[in-house]
Amino acid sequence: MKRFLLPLVIFLVMVCFLFIGLNLDPREVPSPLVGKPAPMFSLPRLDDPKQAFSPKDMLGKVWLFNVWASWCGACRDEHPILVELSKSGLVPVYGMDYKDTREDAQQWLQQGGNPYIATAMDADGRVGINYGVYGVPETYVIDKAGIIAYKQIGPVTDESLRNKILPLVKRLQAQ
Repeated sequence: MKRFLLPLVIFLVMVCFLFIGLNLDPREVPSPLVGKPAPMFSLPRLDDPKQAFSPKDMLGKVWLFNVWASWCGACRDEHPILVELSKSGLVPVYGMDYKDTREDAQQWLQQGGNPYIATAMDADGRVGINYGVYGVPETYVIDKAGIIAYKQIGPVTDESLRNKILPLVKRLQAQ
């Protein structure tokens, strides 16, 4: 009897882990960067490589940092939502073009509209590594002190914008 009890307990524990795992949202991957300062960088801007963009320029403001690429299908899905968000003026949206060419990125923004106040070029993906990017799109809400308050993995949707991102932005802006 005892020799069957241990395998039964192990099986039940595994079933519990499976049940918990099936109920998790794959877009809700916890990020070790949430609650920590956004990694600093200085990258050339997409529109003018002689100018640079750095998160330190944003200190004192709540802003969105969207990592995207012209070759990314999911980025195409979220792009109209970001364009509308940008037009609303509720929060400044800055971008980082990830592992892309300047020409492709510029053409993509000309075709779909440009929701970004500025876009940094991370052609080799090194800054993306510091942000924990493992796929695009990814969007970060960064507070006035330069702390990452939230990370959206995958495309921003109307639902995620309405239920998570904008309420958080409003709360942070009021602080």
